[in-house]
Amino acid sequence: MQHEEEMIPYKVESREDTGLYNAKFGIWLFLASEVMLFGSLFSSYILLRVGSLSWPVQSDYLNVPIGALNSIILLTSSMFIIKAWSGLKENNFKKFRKFMWLTIAFAILFLGFKGFEYAQHFMNHEYPKKSVFLALYFLMTGLHALHILGGVVVNLYYVGPGSRLWKTNPQWFINRVEVAGLYWHFIDIVWIFLFSTMYLL
Repeated sequence: MQHEEEMIPYKVESREDTGLYNAKFGIWLFLASEVMLFGSLFSSYILLRVGSLSWPVQSDYLNVPIGALNSIILLTSSMFIIKAWSGLKENNFKKFRKFMWLTIAFAILFLGFKGFEYAQHFMNHEYPKKSVFLALYFLMTGLHALHILGGVVVNLYYVGPGSRLWKTNPQWFINRVEVAGLYWHFIDIVWIFLFSTMYLL
């Protein structure tokens, strides 16, 4: 009797109607919903800023050098996850593990710097207690940080117990890592918009 997961169609092969295997089709649908989520937040931010009579100078509130450093860290992690996926394509599992661990490490480093920024905000009592900008900043960057944390958990699973699939169905495992990479690139793109909008404009 076939195992149930072996009977799932298009887990590896592409569908005829979309040209994508199921997981890749699913992640694109999920990312479309994420675009709507973050798009609504960015739209609210723009409307509130345009309609404000006294919007603060954002660079006075935020640590631009740390934000820039975090941008470099996150973009580098995006390169690492591509390297991890290419390692699997080359049948080099050792390369996959090396670059996936680097992806995870850089993500944790990003969250560490973000936590340092948050601590600076909470310790600085000169900041106004009621600030629409800071409320949006914490909401949007906090939501983004949760997305990174979720990605870290998934990547830890793939580099850990989930990697057993590599021995039984390597192509399926490659597809899973590719899907994780697409998600990772998306949260990188969101950060670029967050950094540009909140730190620089």
